Amino acid sequence: MWKSFLRNRGRKRFEIAPEDIFLDSSNIPDFNRHQMEGRIEKAIAEKHIKVLRVFFVLLMLFLGGKVFVLQIKEGATYAARSENNRLRNDVMFADRGLITDRNGTLVAWNSPNETAGDFSWRKYIEAGGFGNLLGFVKYPAKDKSGFYYKMDISGADGVESYFNTILAGSNGLKIVETDVRGVIQSESTIRPAEEGNRVVLSIDAEIQESFFSTLKQTVETSGFIGGGGVIMDIHTGEVLAVVTYPEFDSAVMTDGSDATTINGYFKDTRNPFLDRAISGLYAPGSVIKPFLAVAALNEKVITAEKKIESTGSITIPNPYNPDLPSVFRDWKVNGWTDMREAIAVSSDVYFYAIGGGYLDQKGIGIAGIDKYSIMFGLGQPVTNSFFTIKNNGTVPTPDWKIKTFDGDPWRLGNTYHTSIGQFGFQVTPIQVVRALGALATDGKMVDPVIIKKGEEGYVEPKKTTLSGIDADNYRIAREGMRLAVTEGTLGALNFEDIHIAGKTGTAELGSGKDFVNSWVTGFFPYENPRYSFALVLERGPSKYAEGAPSSMRRVFESMRMSTSTAEYLR
Repeated sequence: MWKSFLRNRGRKRFEIAPEDIFLDSSNIPDFNRHQMEGRIEKAIAEKHIKVLRVFFVLLMLFLGGKVFVLQIKEGATYAARSENNRLRNDVMFADRGLITDRNGTLVAWNSPNETAGDFSWRKYIEAGGFGNLLGFVKYPAKDKSGFYYKMDISGADGVESYFNTILAGSNGLKIVETDVRGVIQSESTIRPAEEGNRVVLSIDAEIQESFFSTLKQTVETSGFIGGGGVIMDIHTGEVLAVVTYPEFDSAVMTDGSDATTINGYFKDTRNPFLDRAISGLYAPGSVIKPFLAVAALNEKVITAEKKIESTGSITIPNPYNPDLPSVFRDWKVNGWTDMREAIAVSSDVYFYAIGGGYLDQKGIGIAGIDKYSIMFGLGQPVTNSFFTIKNNGTVPTPDWKIKTFDGDPWRLGNTYHTSIGQFGFQVTPIQVVRALGALATDGKMVDPVIIKKGEEGYVEPKKTTLSGIDADNYRIAREGMRLAVTEGTLGALNFEDIHIAGKTGTAELGSGKDFVNSWVTGFFPYENPRYSFALVLERGPSKYAEGAPSSMRRVFESMRMSTSTAEYLR
């Protein structure tokens, strides 16, 4: 056996002797199987070792590449980021300035954000009538990594937008030191935040709320789709109230979380985002008659005492077909009326005659209507102001008609319809109160402003003195408007203790004339005019139960009952 061992010592053995395989069965129970005792080990194949070697080489190359990127290629970037994790700059958001009414009542303010204390929440007065006026704001915004990419609270509409530079303030800056876990160790203010400045509106919050409440009630009960109204100081231009309905809620728009309500605003065919008092364009109807009266007197086509008979209509021969004359109707048979009476009873026939001419009565013509409408600011912009809009309306002219109706020439009937505020005539309520201010003050016209005089943001409004109009012509038109209240179409505003002068207007809509815009306009106190007003109700049924005059009466009744607002009526 020893010789066999020596012979085979230098050889590779491919066989295993039986004595190396068979174990003594008596030893088996003593083997620890979990430690691999009693088992024959087989060597790892060479190809497996090669695969493993390649794997580790690739792994080392990958790790080496990452080290190169982190330490060399992007080293400076990650070093800066690492440093920023230790010392970072944080924005200190500035609170927006407060907004108050003319008496100091808060209508927009700030409240601590309990949710994410970086910036304050913007809060608004809960009373109706302030949504479109105040607008809303948009908050700072973060990206997916949690970093602010929008670092200001900015106004998005209304006063919040127009006076954003005053309200916004200036953000501050602080350095925050944190440990590796992000826990703040210390803070140091580099530049403190500066709160925005206060904006004091010319609005009286009590009148604003009352006016809006009345407007809303009338619209919802009488079938109109909306409306807008204004009350303005005709000497300073300060607007006491400017309301529109329907409106949006400033708090809802600012918060942005109530998707159902916000989507409802956008889907509402009545357009709650349209401020009807400022931007709404409406056929004025008969509210332009006092201005036409001034124009006719000034052009000397008629005297105030001359009477024109209204039998209910006038008939104009048709030169192309004598059997089909053109008939222009009055809203009722008004009989013989002079200028004051014609304003009071709103005689269409009278104003057809002094506008376009009829029988022996000469009219001022469409050129005259256009001239004086522009002079009084109807269809004209309010420049450099909160009340500036893009589309300011239309005063119909022959050139306008040719462009609008594909070359169709101007006809006498177009002049008649324009004389009573129909056809293509379109104005805004804010333009009407400005024009009424000029009529009430013998031609001193002032643009409206929304900031109380003397407060930050107030800009002296544009003031225009209408030239070439005799003061008696204004007086006669005012007397006709006062007569409308005491004896004519505006009896709803006939109070014993408040002397108001006014004019109604009903503009018919559509070929079937099934719908109307209902207007009421005027000024007060009559003896010493201080304020002008205009209210329009949009597209209601022609047989409406309640129109603008009744709605405006409730506004004045509310002002009378309040000790704080009754002073405006004296």
